[in-house]
Amino acid sequence: MGVSVQQLLIILVIIVLLFGAKKIPELAKGVGKGIKTFKKEMEDDTPEKVEKKAEEEVRDAEISDNKKA
Repeated sequence: MGVSVQQLLIILVIIVLLFGAKKIPELAKGVGKGIKTFKKEMEDDTPEKVEKKAEEEVRDAEISDNKKA
């Protein structure tokens, strides 16, 4: 159930008609930046880093509670 070349061409023509040829590079750049950011955030969410971040948040909350008391 793949996409044929003919279907891709039809989709490309529709995109060009909707956005115009000048906007397509800007859209592609935006999508690329979004994917790059998503991948970076996924790498930052390794189990070790998530656990360390949670421990830091608990420590910060304890410090803030001690300051209030």
